Parts: sequence; C-alpha cells; structure tokens
Amino acid sequence: MSTESPARWSDPERERLEEQVAATELAWLTLEVDVETLRVEIDNFALVHHQLLGPLYASLDELDALIAEAVAARSGDPEDLRRAAEARARVEPPAAPEPTDELLRELEPEPTRKVRPDREAQRVYRELARRAHPDLATDPAEQERRSAFIARVNEAYAHGDTAALEQLAEEWSTDPETAPAADAPERPDWLRQRLEWLTGKIGRLAAEQVRLERTPMGELLLLAPQEPERLLEELADSLLARAAGQRAELERLLGDPGHNGDGQSREPQENRTMFAQQIPTTDAASVPADAALLDVREQDEWDAGHVDGALHIPIGEVIARLDELPDEKLYVLCRVGGRSAQVVQYLVAQGREAVNVDGGMYAWEAAGRPMTGTGGRDAYVL
Repeated sequence: MSTESPARWSDPERERLEEQVAATELAWLTLEVDVETLRVEIDNFALVHHQLLGPLYASLDELDALIAEAVAARSGDPEDLRRAAEARARVEPPAAPEPTDELLRELEPEPTRKVRPDREAQRVYRELARRAHPDLATDPAEQERRSAFIARVNEAYAHGDTAALEQLAEEWSTDPETAPAADAPERPDWLRQRLEWLTGKIGRLAAEQVRLERTPMGELLLLAPQEPERLLEELADSLLARAAGQRAELERLLGDPGHNGDGQSREPQENRTMFAQQIPTTDAASVPADAALLDVREQDEWDAGHVDGALHIPIGEVIARLDELPDEKLYVLCRVGGRSAQVVQYLVAQGREAVNVDGGMYAWEAAGRPMTGTGGRDAYVL
C-alpha cells in the first residue's frame, strides 16, 4: 500500500471567490481611506478658512451694513431702510448667554488641524484600516471592540497626529484577527456574503465621495487640492479687493450727502472714523532694520529667497504655532501681500501688534532690501 500523501484537493470556485473577495476588499479599503481623507481635508480646510478669513468676512459684512445705512439715510426710502436693517442684522451677533462652566468649555478653541495629514499619517492610517476595521470580523463582540478601536484611530487621523497613530498601530499588532478558516465548510457562503456586502459598501462610499466633493467647501478645496494654503491666499486677495471697492463706495456716499425734500442735507448717523477698519500696513522701505519679521510663505518660496533672521511659519501653520511668535511688534511678509494681510487681520483680532508689508517680498526686493537664499544660493522671489 502506498504511503504517499494524497494530492491536496482544491475547489476552483472557492479559489475564484477568495481572489474576488481579496481584490474587492483592497478596493473598498482604498476607497474608504480616500473618502475619510477627503472628509478630514474638507473639515480642516473649513476650520482654517473660518479662522483665517473670518475677520475679513466680518469686515465685509460691516461695510455692507454701513453702505446700506448710508444709502437709507440719504434716501429715506422704506425699501432702503428695510435693506439697511437686514444688513445690520447680519452683522450684529445674538445676545450672549450667561457664561456657565459648560458654555466656557464649549467656547474653548479647538486644536488647529492641518488641512491634509502628512504622508506618514496616511500610511499608518491605511494600514490600521486594513488590519483592524470592524467589518473584517464576524463575531459581534469582536466587531464592537474593533469599532471602539477604529474610533480612536479616526480621531488621531483627523488631527494628523502621526505619533498617536503609530502608538495605536503598535497596540493592534498583537491582536488576533477573526474569520472562518480557509478549509471551513461555511467559508464559501461567507465569501459570497462578504463579496455582496463589499460591493454595496463600495457603492455607498462612492456616493459619499461625490456628496463631499459637491459641498461648498469640497468644491472650493478641489479648485486647488494640492495647494490649499495658496488657495486661501487667493481668496484673501479677492476679499481685500472687494473690501477696497466697498470702502471707496462708502467714501463716495459720505463725501456726497443726499438731500431730503426740503433741501436739508441728510447725513448718516455714523461718524466717518467708524467705517474703514484698515489693516495696519507699511511699505517695504519703511520696515526698521531690527524689526521682528514673520514670513508666512511656503517652504519652496522661503528657500528661493527670504530675509535673514525672519521667522518662517507657513500661513497654514500660523494658528497652531502662535506661541512661537515674539511679543514685540511683528512685520508680516508673503509674496505680494495677500497672505500676510490675512495673518495680520487675524493677529490684530487676537490683540497682537502686527503690520502688513505692502507688496510683500516683491516690494522688499524692489526696495533693495537684503535677501538670502537657502544653502547660499542666489536669492530671488518665487
């Protein structure tokens, strides 16, 4: 009698199912990470957008209200008066509630997030999602345990906390994974159910991705997905230009008062000094040689040419690194003055003394002020 082991039996249908499920799981996990990354980016972009551009939007709303009030004061028309009241209502905040301990906790500033978690955070998050996702388990208790773990993973990823993600990865490395054994009789049925579930999950994730991309902040972020901070700069330039136009219109209205029916001048109730909340600005030639400079451009711009001794903090990191700013008066620089104007507006709102260098590094270079390039290279403005 032969003592050789019999040839191992294999089921082609089961092998095909195994391959299909493995490929579909990979597609699902990849899409889930992509959708979660998009969600984090949109949430964080909205937060940074509000923190940096919020003061500019507030100034524009105030100017809108003042213009509407000036028009109404000149005309006395009921419709103009109604528009003025609506514009003022958009500016005036509701009455503040009494400051309870619970309310004060809610008002504590949320830690500033990066718009996009760095590549290492994305890599660790992707690996954890692949290994520890609740739907990779079949036992309800195991699914619940995994859900609690993934909630911690998602929180760390939302804040771009690579160190916390790495600690979670180490914690999970000793955890067993559950699934029917490869030779278990129930394996084929489990594979078919798994494939059906994965297909549905991918469809729902694709729909969620489209929904996120079509939100106002999603559409805005997708205009410059690789350079969200520079998109904020362009938005600031646009808002500043709009504010300049509003101020000019307000000056025209205040300088040419209307008259009522009896020939008497109808002056607006506000004093002219109440209107234009100008951003503190100076020209490059007037910046003192020993001034504290803050450069808010990106790393490649800084490397091309910067002022020796300036503090470099890219605009997207300013809020998170406020404690690095010196207490003295700050002169803020960017390429042409848009990003720096954003930062100055924000810093002034926080009670700090800051001045925008008009024209940015282009004006600095044109004024003949000294510049240096990283690594001893010839300096230029990028």
